[in-house]
Amino acid sequence: MPESTAPVCSIVGLLDDGWDGLGAAARRRIEAAASLIGAGRTLERIAPHAPSARLLNMDGALTRVPGWIEEAVLEGDAAVVLATGDPLCHGIAGFLIDKLGAARLEVLPATSTLQLAFARLKRSWQEARFVSCHGADADEWQADPRQPGPTPEHGLYRVVRAVAEHPLVACFTSPANSPDRIARALLAAGHGAPGCDEDLRLSVVARLCLDDEAVFAGLSLQEAASRRFPEPNVVVIERTCVGTALFGVDDLDYVQRTPEKGLITKLEARAVALAKLALRADSRVWDIGAGSGSVGLEASRIARHGHVWAIEKNPADAANARTNARRLRASNYSLFEGKAPAGLDAWPDPDAVFIGGSGGELGELITLVLRRLVPGGRLVMNFVTLENLSTATSVLAAADTAWEVTMLSAARSQPILDMHRLAAQNPVWIVTTRKEAP
Repeated sequence: MPESTAPVCSIVGLLDDGWDGLGAAARRRIEAAASLIGAGRTLERIAPHAPSARLLNMDGALTRVPGWIEEAVLEGDAAVVLATGDPLCHGIAGFLIDKLGAARLEVLPATSTLQLAFARLKRSWQEARFVSCHGADADEWQADPRQPGPTPEHGLYRVVRAVAEHPLVACFTSPANSPDRIARALLAAGHGAPGCDEDLRLSVVARLCLDDEAVFAGLSLQEAASRRFPEPNVVVIERTCVGTALFGVDDLDYVQRTPEKGLITKLEARAVALAKLALRADSRVWDIGAGSGSVGLEASRIARHGHVWAIEKNPADAANARTNARRLRASNYSLFEGKAPAGLDAWPDPDAVFIGGSGGELGELITLVLRRLVPGGRLVMNFVTLENLSTATSVLAAADTAWEVTMLSAARSQPILDMHRLAAQNPVWIVTTRKEAP
């Protein structure tokens, strides 16, 4: 849509103190408006100051707002959109700029409610990560350890991931996605568990700029999860912890199947395999034959803005992988119990795939992965048997796909009397292939 040189609509931010908190410019725009667009509760607060304006309630009608503005323009009328706080901070302004063009809009912000929340808490906010779950009912975060775990489509996913990545997070809430629900989601994701190496505190600032404004500071997740808070409100989450290594988690830090310790991709082979996967921060990763989850879980820490979909057929190993995911607070990791390739058709096309176990379906899995990988995506497979190595290279050759093999033979020192010797690990063949762009 072509842009004109003068704004045709003003987006005015205001807080719950309404007219009293507006500046002179914002008041003039509202008084001159022929069309006043906003949420119902905001229109009720401002309508007495624009008695001749047509009131358009945008509750449940967000997609109609650009059309309402265009109609006002065609009639030669001034339109004003009322927003909360700063309309450019998780507000309507970004949406309208995309639809109508920046040159056609004027933004007059108020102080963001998140900025005000930090002021009430007397806490600096320049390092904070701002997120929002101010939308449709997101439902509770999956707490059933027998289920795969939420994927990026969940309405609380951005909040939970932000807390995993940032020590200071501020969040816009909604009546459905409330502070207590956020606290329960963080608990379900492994934060605040007994023995956890972090201290996580949640503060709620409610009914800002109203006579009954309330501040609930420094609550534990358990405290916040079990109570309701006045509405509307915003949340500030602070986290301090020693933390776990981003890369190179020790083998013994993973829960593994007993009495057979060692059913895990060892650190040395894991490090090389992860390097071969060439992960980005936003990679979508498949982990087939997850075992105890070591490769997929470390991949989830590297691809911190992405997600890992993992599958494991052995119930005991799957249970261990879920326990490890909770201990590492890997909220961007979903583990499915089953035998691949069943269920993989529901997963998004991956940027990287690791095959650590194939359940006798290696050839079929390689063919499927080569078809589903995005251009430039990588497939990495670890083998300890000559037969699987032969199958993999044969299938790749038949598919006219270039591949390389790295043989890793590592040894670790072990004490012997008052000295040390080297104990060899099983050799591992690491097969890597990259899907070329068409």
